[in-house]
This record gives sequence, structure tokens and C-alpha cells, in this order.
Amino acid sequence: MKSSIADIGRALIGRLGVRLAGQRGKSPDRAPDYPWLAAYPSGVDWSEGIEVRALHTVVDDAARRFAENRCVDFFGKTYTYREIGEQVNRAAKGLRHLGVGKGVKVGLCLPNTPYAVICYYAILKAGGTVVNYNPLYVERELAHQVEDSETDIMITLDLEQIYPKVAALLTSTRLRHVVVCRMSDILPTLKGLLFSTLKASEVADIPDDVQHIPFASLTNNDGAVTPPEIDPGQDVAVLQYTGGTTGVPKGAMLTHANLSANLTQVRRWVGGFREGEERILGVLPLFHVFGMTLVMNLGIASGSELILLPRFELDDLLKAVDRSRATVLMGVPTIYTAIVSAPNLETYDLTSIKYCISGGAPLPMALKRSFEAITGCVLVEGYGLSESAPVATSNPFDGVNKEGSVGIPLPGTVVEIRDIEAPERQMPLGEKGEVCIAGPQVMTGYWRRPDETAKTIVDGRLHTGDVGYMDDDGYIFLVDRMKDLILCGGFNVYPRVIEEAILLHPAVLETTVIGVSDEYRGETPKAFVKLGQGQSLDEAELKAFLGDKLSPIEMPEYIEFRDELPKMLIGKLSKKELAAEEAAKTGPATEEQVEP
Repeated sequence: MKSSIADIGRALIGRLGVRLAGQRGKSPDRAPDYPWLAAYPSGVDWSEGIEVRALHTVVDDAARRFAENRCVDFFGKTYTYREIGEQVNRAAKGLRHLGVGKGVKVGLCLPNTPYAVICYYAILKAGGTVVNYNPLYVERELAHQVEDSETDIMITLDLEQIYPKVAALLTSTRLRHVVVCRMSDILPTLKGLLFSTLKASEVADIPDDVQHIPFASLTNNDGAVTPPEIDPGQDVAVLQYTGGTTGVPKGAMLTHANLSANLTQVRRWVGGFREGEERILGVLPLFHVFGMTLVMNLGIASGSELILLPRFELDDLLKAVDRSRATVLMGVPTIYTAIVSAPNLETYDLTSIKYCISGGAPLPMALKRSFEAITGCVLVEGYGLSESAPVATSNPFDGVNKEGSVGIPLPGTVVEIRDIEAPERQMPLGEKGEVCIAGPQVMTGYWRRPDETAKTIVDGRLHTGDVGYMDDDGYIFLVDRMKDLILCGGFNVYPRVIEEAILLHPAVLETTVIGVSDEYRGETPKAFVKLGQGQSLDEAELKAFLGDKLSPIEMPEYIEFRDELPKMLIGKLSKKELAAEEAAKTGPATEEQVEP
């Protein structure tokens, strides 16, 4: 079912007190309020209507249009769009036989594999709701999410690292079935045989009972499936769990309309994509919203080849780009940092890369310049959240790419900067406030949490919890997360400002800054620093370097050097472990400090 969100968008944006606007060149009375329109890239119309649809039709269309093109490359074993489409149909019919329909939650606890692509679209085609699970979660975390989301069926791999945690949920939670996918079946023939023999200890023993369903049995049918009728604007396609703006794990309800709209917005933004010809390196986990939309959904919709890597290993990534001649790379700053710092980088050819987007964390300017010099492509920084499916803003590929900015709003998206203390007041251009987003990609709310939804979505605006400002050209600059704000003796100190200053030192590879307890100031900044290979630096030297770059209130009271800094699975630096360590020195960690 297709429906236009043009009217919905007009009604939503009308509630914000502004009008849907045309792009640059339209009459002034069409768009007096949007400074970003003058910076819009040629050929992209901010106000053009966006059709939404059931998300599974994306793979149906691609299987028809690009039938014999490569769809997935997994360690050298390739699958065409026709083969993936057939597997989606068979898996969807198998899921229907298991009772999957509208409202039924099916979990995906899978790394990046062909199964992740097939099962994602199969669940949607069966009418179910995808619940994404991080395979590295411990059993307690998985159990909480199963119960909270009301997941009935889980799909996972037959690996000892993952399967036992999922199997335990059959007796401790509401979970009633586990669909088990064989790793050896998706590897090239020789690699599959070697894996089955040499890696036998890594393969789990799977019981033969009614609760366990082999993927081969699930798909042992003719694939003749009739999808239920989907209402894109109402039916939830994905429950994407996130710490949100409060640090408490919540399921962001992303409808078919949210996800298909964001897909359309991104496709228009990267207008130079050659349909059926691009090769996207899939190192971002597909169970994360960034990888789900920017790698999988965008890749499938454009007939691209997805070169999937189950985890981020630098050598594997470099070899994959060199071997496959990948043209698109989506990543977080730590991935780009690892690439430019690779000791044997000159042995790999990365010049095939034409499109790069960085998100998930601030992109240091020195890193952006280094990566662009190596590859010859422009590294574009964008911004979004799980709650916005995820992309809200981006620097243009064809237009002004402002350093330090996360760009301008995507088509059909309105960004406002609101007063933190008085949210009803919109801040003037250039002044800091909370970044708020309205648009067709904004979630309908948090699953089973109406109070949190009411706090986060106000009058159609998503309150992100991020602090930033908009310049005269409509470009958004992020300052920091509101919850990461350090209150030093009544002054607001933003960790990002300190981190960017520290990263200017040539010996520093990575850094993250948190607030720690201080008897005099209440809080004071502490920096954790990882140096580049072969580099040396001490606290006194770094503080001397920062002397003319930070104010006295911003200068880190403490600097701790570490061999490694904690990261989330997606690859971005994580503050939660460091905050918990510091909190343990003074007392129990708070809910905010242990954000998942």
C-alpha cells in the first residue's frame, strides 16, 4: 500500500508555525523561514512530496529490476537479487506458518550475514515487526529486551558465542521459538568445509525439538506468500532499542512510513548514486539503525552490491575494499581513524571509494582531511538518531561542505533550535539550544512508554537532547549532548569542545571526556586519551599544549592515558564504562551513567 506524506507533512509542519517550502529559486513567499534552502544542492527539492510504502516492497522491486545483479557478497560467496528475493519469500512463508502476522515481534540476533538481510525483509513481508538485538549483549540484557518488546520468535546463528545466550531465553522468558541459521551454509564451499572441521568447537549443538527450527526447514516451501495489508503510517516495522534522551533502554517505534520516507530522503540526497552499479561496504552492524538504513535499505533500494563483514576488523575492511573495489563506505569516526592510522595502508588501493558518510559521533576535522587526502573522495558528516530512522541532516555531496557542521536538514525535514530552559522559545540563528527535529522520519513514540514519548515528542517536534546552533546559512553545528554536559561551578562545559582541542595534538589518536565529581566545582572534566602508535606524551605536555585552546574552566583537571578506550559495537567511543568506573570511586552509578 502506498500513501503520500505530503499532506501529513504539511499538517505536522503547520503545527510548528511554518510552511512547507520550495527549494532555492522559488518565490520568496513560499519559504521565508528556512535559511538552509539557499544552500540546497541543485536538483534536490526540499518540499517535494515523499511517498511512503510497506518496506518489504523495497526488496521485491529490487529483485525484479536487478534480478541477476549481485546483491550480497559474504567472504567471496555471492548471491543475486533474484536469489535473495526468493529466500525472502520462502522465509516469509515459513514465518507465516509459525504465526507471524501484524503485531507479532520477531527478534534478529545476527551479525552482518546474508541471513540478516533475508530475515529482516521476510519478517516485514510476513507482517511482523523486527526487533533488533545486539549479538554481544549478555543474557540479562537480551532477556530484558525480549520481555519488554514481547518478542516471541528469535532468529540467530549456530555459533557458541551467540546461540547459548538465546537458547537460555526459551525457559526464562516469553520466547517460544528460535530459528537457527547455520554459519557454514553461507560461506564459500571450501571455507564452509574448513569452518565445519577446524572451527567445530565454535559451532553450537542444536537440540532437535519443536522450539528449535533450522533455517533450512523454515525456508523449505514454495515461497508463494501473500503479505498482509500494511498501513505504512500506523504499522510498526522495527522496534529499535536505544538509550534515547534519558539513558533508559526503550524501543523506538519506527513505522513502515518512517523508514521508507527516510530511505527516499537519503536517496534524493545522494542523487549521484548509479543504480545497479554501486558496491557498499557493510561494516556497520545492520542491527544498528545507521547500518539498517544507510547500508541495507539504501543498498537494496538502489540495486547495489552489499559487501558484508560480520565485525569490524581493520585488515578485513582494507582487504575487502581493495578486493571488491567498494564505492561506498558508511562509518563512524573511529573506523575512519583506524583506516588513516593503518601501518600498512599503502599496500591497499582505496581510490574506488566515491561516497563516504560519517555519523554516530563528532567527526574531527583533521581526520576528515586525512581521509579525503588518502581516498580522493569527500567525507560527508551527517546527523540523526534512532528516533529519526535515523538521518535528519547532512552536508551536501554537491554543494558547500562546512567543516565542523552536521549539515542542513534533509528534504521534508525541519530543524529548530529551542531554548533549553524554555522549550516554547525558538533560539535566534547563531545561539545555542536544544536541537529539535520534525519530519516524516520521526518515530511515532517509544513502545509502551507514553510518558517518555510525551517528554520527547512535543507538538510534533523530536527533542533530541543534543545542544547545538544553526548558522545564517541553515547549517547545524552540534555542541554536545545535554546529558553529557559538565556543570563546573555554575558554568556549562561541553566535552566535545575539550575533545576537539585534545585531538589537535599530533600524538593523540582518540580521546573522550566525561565529568567527574569535584568537591569545589561540583564537577570537573577528566580526559581519557589513547596515543597513536609509537607516540609519547605526558599530562603536563598535553596541558601545556591546551593552554591557548581551552579556557581555565574547560581545562581537564585529570588526564588518563590508556592503551584502548571503550567503544560501542558500532565503533563509536563510549562514555558509559568510564563514567561507571569513576562513579564507583565515589558511590553507586546512576541510571544516566549506565546508559546501554
